[in-house]
Amino acid sequence: MHLAFVAPRYGAEVVGGSEAVMAEAATGLAGRGHEVELFTTCAKSHVSWANELPAGSFEDRGVLVRRFPTLRARSRLRAAELERRVQRGERLSTRDELAWVNGRFRVPDLYLELVGRAREMDAIVLSPYLFWSTIYGARVAPERTVVMPCLHDEPYAWLGIVRSTLSAVAGAWFLSEPEHELAHRVAPSLAPLHDVVGAAVEEPASYDPAGFRRRHGLERPFVLYAGRREEGKGWPGLLEAFAAASSRHDLPFDLVTVGDWPAGVPDALAGRVVDLGRLDARELPDAFAAAEALVHPSVNESFSRTVMEAWLAGTPVVVNARSAVLTWHVERSGGGLTYVDDRELGECLAFLAEAPKAAAALAERGRRYVLANYRWERVLDSMERSLETLRSQRAT
Repeated sequence: MHLAFVAPRYGAEVVGGSEAVMAEAATGLAGRGHEVELFTTCAKSHVSWANELPAGSFEDRGVLVRRFPTLRARSRLRAAELERRVQRGERLSTRDELAWVNGRFRVPDLYLELVGRAREMDAIVLSPYLFWSTIYGARVAPERTVVMPCLHDEPYAWLGIVRSTLSAVAGAWFLSEPEHELAHRVAPSLAPLHDVVGAAVEEPASYDPAGFRRRHGLERPFVLYAGRREEGKGWPGLLEAFAAASSRHDLPFDLVTVGDWPAGVPDALAGRVVDLGRLDARELPDAFAAAEALVHPSVNESFSRTVMEAWLAGTPVVVNARSAVLTWHVERSGGGLTYVDDRELGECLAFLAEAPKAAAALAERGRRYVLANYRWERVLDSMERSLETLRSQRAT
């Protein structure tokens, strides 16, 4: 098949779950003999959307990558006002919803390229749901389009343009069953061909937890937070919860954080929170293996690569119970613990400290769960079946 993948960002410099899944799926399908092109922007930041990477085409691991420049809205004040209204859950007119989408960034050259070449493609795969490249790209050739929304139960998901996008296209791919269930609530007339294809993570050849601790001077046991240090991922709330849990329990753990954006550690936690910043991708597996647990405070998840990477590394997870997806993974696997507040977070961490054998058993169950369900061979099989069905249905 000739396939087009459309993602708002691409490259080793980019941190983002949906972008990682799109890049790896495109590479995997190219490795199976399909002709794959990936359309993206010149942006690295999901906040500024500035053109930091050169426009043009290049080949990467068998995929032809095409980068196009972004354009920003003329009125930043208008865009900021609409963003506040969306965040408050206000009902917007269709005109205001479209203004909100256009207020983040636009990629008109990418759109025109898709329009001109859509009929060459057996399928066009777009992700994630809330950006211009997906909302507008889905209108080019909906009969051959699959959206992988990476949907969260947040104000953006309930916009009318999101509902119409998920209803207009031929197919949709979901990364977990809770995301699939949410999509049916968001868009009752969901794309007729939809499936939970999942995602996958690669198992490293080896881990070096002792070397990681030595290289970064980590002498005390620690729990790990890996991801963007921002409100939408629950980082400020985790700092508060960890401080309260540490004062309530005599926890032996520090909190180590890796990722983008300033950590903003308060002075009261300066001796207990270690910010390692953004790690080289080759070091991340060692970080997971060196931790006593991964703590994942985010509510807005559709899959969670970091949870899978922690389990593969033999590390249990402690996740926010308000996330339907994270709770689903933990309950299916038996590989971790859930918490709803700082009291329960403290109890979870105290349990892990006091019962290392039980913690190891949690981690082993999580590892078996990942190996059984989230390997690329299985995910790519699901994607290929879906794409073949889409092509055959269009032929008839």
